[in-house]
Amino acid sequence: MEQEFWQRRWQENRIGFHQSEVNRFLRTHSDRFAARLNGAIFVPLCGKSLDLAWLRTHMPPVLGVELSVLAVEAFFREQQITARQTVRGAFGVYEAPGIELLVGDYFALTADVTGPIAAVYDRAALIALPPSMRARYAAHMAGLLRPRTPVLLVAPFSPKDPEEGPPFAVSEEEVRALYGESFRVDVLARHRYTPETRPELSGRGLSFSEENVYGLTRL
Repeated sequence: MEQEFWQRRWQENRIGFHQSEVNRFLRTHSDRFAARLNGAIFVPLCGKSLDLAWLRTHMPPVLGVELSVLAVEAFFREQQITARQTVRGAFGVYEAPGIELLVGDYFALTADVTGPIAAVYDRAALIALPPSMRARYAAHMAGLLRPRTPVLLVAPFSPKDPEEGPPFAVSEEEVRALYGESFRVDVLARHRYTPETRPELSGRGLSFSEENVYGLTRL
């Protein structure tokens, strides 16, 4: 998926992926980060997520990376936070107490740019990428992390066309294939829904959907 796609989505304000409240799985499983190593909680492809503000309040420091400067500026404006702007290599940096957002390409990140990463929270990054990009994404993540670094990954799944998205459906089998060589993979929660519990699934032609939460640990 080309960078221009996401830049255009933000320019046209077509951001249906943006959640209007803090993700419930972050609240439920934030203890995953309690014993984290020294460093920041890293949020890839962060947009203007309210989860950033929650993490900043409860588990600072927070480090995000986002392709669109519009998203980053919207986050600080909507949260009424004054940010200092600098440059670090190829990345623009927006910094305030407890949070730092980098504007640029995730795949250009290096450990020198990010500094120490203590944990990773991925609610919307992996599922924003088409199948052809996910292995590269996971491998790059592994290269940024030290051994024992915890990752909280939210990856919904439903039996829809694998090319239909974003957000894309990512199965447990695929999560294990993507991360199994470099991470221990644990299923923290699995929530399954049917048309009886979520009638809107029938209208989408789906027999079920799942919300799955994984705990990954860098080996």
